[in-house]
Amino acid sequence: MESRSRSRREILQTLGVSSLLPGLPTAALGRLADHENVAQETLPRPSDADSKPRYSIRFAVCGMSHDHIYGMVGAIQRGGGELVAAFGEEPDKLAAFTKRYPDVKMVKSADEILNDGSIQLVLSSTIASHRAPLGVRVMEHGKDFLSDKPGITTLEQLAAVRKTLAQTKRIYAIMYSERLEVKAAVKAGELIQSGAIGHVIQTINIAPHQVHQGHGDAGGGGGRPEWFWDPDLYGGILCDIGSHQVDQFLYYTGSTEADVVASQIANVAHPGRPRFQDFGDMMLRGNRGMGYVRLDWFTPDGLGTWGDGRLFVLGTEGYIELRKYTNVAVAKSGNNLFIVDQKEARYMDCSNLTLPFGPQFVADVVNRTHVAQDQAQCLLAAELSITAQRNAKRVHIRVG
Repeated sequence: MESRSRSRREILQTLGVSSLLPGLPTAALGRLADHENVAQETLPRPSDADSKPRYSIRFAVCGMSHDHIYGMVGAIQRGGGELVAAFGEEPDKLAAFTKRYPDVKMVKSADEILNDGSIQLVLSSTIASHRAPLGVRVMEHGKDFLSDKPGITTLEQLAAVRKTLAQTKRIYAIMYSERLEVKAAVKAGELIQSGAIGHVIQTINIAPHQVHQGHGDAGGGGGRPEWFWDPDLYGGILCDIGSHQVDQFLYYTGSTEADVVASQIANVAHPGRPRFQDFGDMMLRGNRGMGYVRLDWFTPDGLGTWGDGRLFVLGTEGYIELRKYTNVAVAKSGNNLFIVDQKEARYMDCSNLTLPFGPQFVADVVNRTHVAQDQAQCLLAAELSITAQRNAKRVHIRVG
């Protein structure tokens, strides 16, 4: 038995995954080794990962109600952005932001940022229902806008955004971070675009979240604010966290037109917050593929992170699975990609890869392009998630 265990480890070491051995249970080692067609690799760090950004811009933060703002700032800084000013209204959020960025000028009003002609880009994670009206003002002042998701919460807001875009020719971007800021999701896009699994037929997104947790930038480390519980302010579960998943459906299927086939929402276990929605799902049909999304606020404490996000992409020649934030009961690390094609099954550890959004988006601001995010696709994702929310059937489930 001991010699067999050694041979298993030798096999895995030849596959270049010896660094994963401490995180893999003995039984898992045996199962992996017993499948001759299973290949594993840790993708290398790109050779240009430490190269200096090609462009530079001056940007500001206007509203920091959700801690996603830190990831957004980090992305633009990686792309060459210089954070020069910030405005926030919540004292606790403002204090935390000031502590993190002590050299940034904290201004007294949004107007100080909007009227500063040297600022090219404004970022915001203000209360969700306030983001689109702010973005319209930003564009009217000749600046580009990057919003936390959901970037738009009503169809009326969407119409105003589209009208202002046509008038100003600015950029209205939404940080769908579950695709743009997840390395495994970026790699999945590369594989799909290269034809690795043929034509994409369907995406399935499972997106559990945790209401009360302390995992930093996930947004709940300091407790949830009152606006978090009000769908008029946060948009509702399908509009809010569902916008991430609709973005992925459009991107991976390549759909430029789509409809919401069905959607439903429920408050299963939060009777003290009767307007809150802790479960929702939707079915989507696009001109290039189909999609299903399940959302919930039921991540248990035992997971150790804020959610076990999964993506399944079915193609005509294979399929891909992403375990984005953890690999349950195997390893705590995220960015796990599994791909099966006509030749073999492969596991890819994508944690060494770099994220392209920041540099691409800064370049878009400078060059007036849309490489980092297609503008039409960005707004279509918002439209579909809002429509799913508006038309959702409210389901009452008895528990206990």
